[in-house]
Amino acid sequence: MPIERPLFSAVSTSTHHLYLLLRCIGFNPKALVTITPDGIRFMVEDGRVMQGLALLEKSLFENYTFDANAINAIDNHGAPEFSAGDGDYGHCRFLVSLSAFLETLQILGLSDLNQNQQSKMEGPTNAFSTPAAMLNKYCTISYMQPGAPLCTTLTESGVTTTCELTTYEPDEEDTEDSEIPLQRDAIVFKTVMRSTWLHNAITELAATNPTILTFSASPTHAPYFTLSGSGGPFSDSTVEFSVQNSDETDGNGGASRERQKKGKSAAPMVTETFLVRPPEGQMRIRQSYKFDLIHKALGAMAVSSKVSIRCDIQGVLSLQFMIELGGGIGVKSEYGAVTSKMSSAVSFIDFKFVPIVDDSDAEGTQSEED
Repeated sequence: MPIERPLFSAVSTSTHHLYLLLRCIGFNPKALVTITPDGIRFMVEDGRVMQGLALLEKSLFENYTFDANAINAIDNHGAPEFSAGDGDYGHCRFLVSLSAFLETLQILGLSDLNQNQQSKMEGPTNAFSTPAAMLNKYCTISYMQPGAPLCTTLTESGVTTTCELTTYEPDEEDTEDSEIPLQRDAIVFKTVMRSTWLHNAITELAATNPTILTFSASPTHAPYFTLSGSGGPFSDSTVEFSVQNSDETDGNGGASRERQKKGKSAAPMVTETFLVRPPEGQMRIRQSYKFDLIHKALGAMAVSSKVSIRCDIQGVLSLQFMIELGGGIGVKSEYGAVTSKMSSAVSFIDFKFVPIVDDSDAEGTQSEED
């Protein structure tokens, strides 16, 4: 029985925002796509030790339609996974070439950039100016049925351009428990800061071509938060996020040093939130990761405004980047803030990393002297 309407369809007047978000996780040419009533979820991974997740929320589109019931009219011969579990939203999953999809969005979005640049150079707008002309331009992303291609259609002034990308059925290992687990109830380290600080630190450490990046944080002992690069052909290097200048006081003189002597907690100046909870008997959190994997998130660091860094007791690292896209509907994230309809719309890109486990120093490396 043929389907009269597509299983999924979304309309956007600009592909630049979609391209900007998906480019942040473009470190692997293949992506696992999950379509839900709330948005399109793209997940990319590297060897099961790194994952990048981008959610194109329905608020990013002028029109968003997902008809989960439509799948009942399909003969499920080799169809991608569909789930409508107990109390859960229906969704469908498939694999697609992310590199090809990015190239499609980039080509279709070239006119967006050209028109925006032209509108800035021109004066006040009228019915015949570029912004008004853009009202007749829109991009439609559709998915007819399981096994069908993912279609991207650009309609502009009566001219339609369509690109169809082949979709593939994911393997069981791609769909079942494929996400790197982060124990949200066992977070031992969390900080929020401007992404620029993290971007500058990673860029500076990259100059020594390290193979390992080590996060180190302590609630009471300096240095409170450092990033170190090691294992490269050159000398090791460290970036320390200082608490305050050594000559700063609170009126009594030597306040900064006194806090360190008394073992009171302190937060680096660049952080908005700084929480360190070492396991019992330990004074410091220290975890190492492959530097080249962290470096793949550099693009997200460059375009985002803030980053939330979290590490659980197992060492799984989460980097959540907040990217401002312009006017839109508000959302809520780990930052605890909700943007209103009149404020700038924001989206979030998530990265997760599995730590490097070194059995030789499993004991003693995490602890410090009293």
